[in-house]
Amino acid sequence: MAASQARPWTARQIGFFKPLLFILCLYPVMRWFWLGFQGALTANPPEFLIRSSGIWALVALCLTLAVTPLRRYLGQPALLRCRRMLGLFTFFYSALHVLGWAYWERGLSLSAMWDDIVQRPFIAIGVLAMVPMLAQAVTSTRGWMSRLGARWHTLHRAIYPVAILSVWHFWLIRAGKNDFAEVYAYGAVLGLLLLARLVPLEGRSGNRP
Repeated sequence: MAASQARPWTARQIGFFKPLLFILCLYPVMRWFWLGFQGALTANPPEFLIRSSGIWALVALCLTLAVTPLRRYLGQPALLRCRRMLGLFTFFYSALHVLGWAYWERGLSLSAMWDDIVQRPFIAIGVLAMVPMLAQAVTSTRGWMSRLGARWHTLHRAIYPVAILSVWHFWLIRAGKNDFAEVYAYGAVLGLLLLARLVPLEGRSGNRP
């Protein structure tokens, strides 16, 4: 395969690229500030920001899950060095999504948030997806990797059920409007990225998440 014959990128080359990737990942935040200065955050800015942060969390999740298939099919192991940053941005936008709901919709009231979780299934599923993401973000450092050993890989494989829960959360949100086009699109992309891990490449077993 031509991809496997390409000269592997070095850690230094990836290091030059990562600052650009970091800036690109901040694009949604910069866009929100720009829209805010222009007074263009729609008629309901809190709702817009909650929904937008949720969408960008899904985008970041897709990019995170794309790293392993790309490094396999391109024959570029050094791409793995981008996965931690993308994973942390997935958590960042997910956290903004949850905080937006907690602050703007529930006024940071624990009782109101709990009532929402109990009464609205899509909120409960979203919170359920957030729990392992929080654990993964906290344990994303080399120090935690060393301390947890094999358990670290088990914890970080939770990204797979997180992806499923995220699409389910999105589906329930759109069910009220009977608008599933975006849900199907993100579900298809995430499904393909998960299936790509099951496809052997030149007789090699699948990579870690």
